[in-house]
Amino acid sequence: MVVTQVHSSPLASGCQTTPRKLFLAQRPLCLVGASTDAAVHSLVDSAQFASRLRLNIYNLKREGGFVLDRLRARLNRYLLSIGYALSKAGLSPTSWTFVGLLFSLAAGVAFWSSGYRGELEGGLLILVSGFFDIVDGAVARATDSVSKRGAFLDSTLDRVAEVFIYSGILLGRYTSPILVLLALSLSLMVSYARAKADSLGVSLSGVGIGERSERLLALSLLSILGFAGFGVLVVVLLALVTFLQRLSKASGALR
Repeated sequence: MVVTQVHSSPLASGCQTTPRKLFLAQRPLCLVGASTDAAVHSLVDSAQFASRLRLNIYNLKREGGFVLDRLRARLNRYLLSIGYALSKAGLSPTSWTFVGLLFSLAAGVAFWSSGYRGELEGGLLILVSGFFDIVDGAVARATDSVSKRGAFLDSTLDRVAEVFIYSGILLGRYTSPILVLLALSLSLMVSYARAKADSLGVSLSGVGIGERSERLLALSLLSILGFAGFGVLVVVLLALVTFLQRLSKASGALR
């Protein structure tokens, strides 16, 4: 049997000798180098490649997290300042939750009644609704009025908001009704999986590639560009993968 020797990529091997502080700064590049190294070795041993590729994907998710979660963490201080400013309006966090819900309803109406122009209007209104979805929590933290009642209303009305949005897209006939039904159903299942797991003591916060904020952001941006139907398809794929990820995580944690 002939044994082929494959050298590691310079990027991956260089990371092994990099000082710790510099290594932490270059971590994403090191992971890419490790993935490249794994791909080369796959020519010799496909099982080893699969194992190393899974490890590198896990490390990227663990170290980097998801884009919107990282952005939220960095902007938390600024969101708190916004919360302080808006709290002076005299509205409670729950009132801001209902404001966001009204914009979601407006987005659904725009999709339904405005024809192709509704994609632009609906997409923009989804973004506005998402902003107020952040504001209610910021106001609650700024005024030290975080409560279980508020959390329950916020989570429940988020689901109602999704029903408004997808109903508008369905009535506007931007894509197949079956696809819209799948997008809404899978989105609700993602939320249900987290709620049920939380009630059983398993946290699924941050688990999955497409949480609600990521899905709605994708839908709104594609709608603004005039591709609401394609946005629904993206939501279906993100929600399906996220649901399977949460199902796997919860099943493994529960006995």
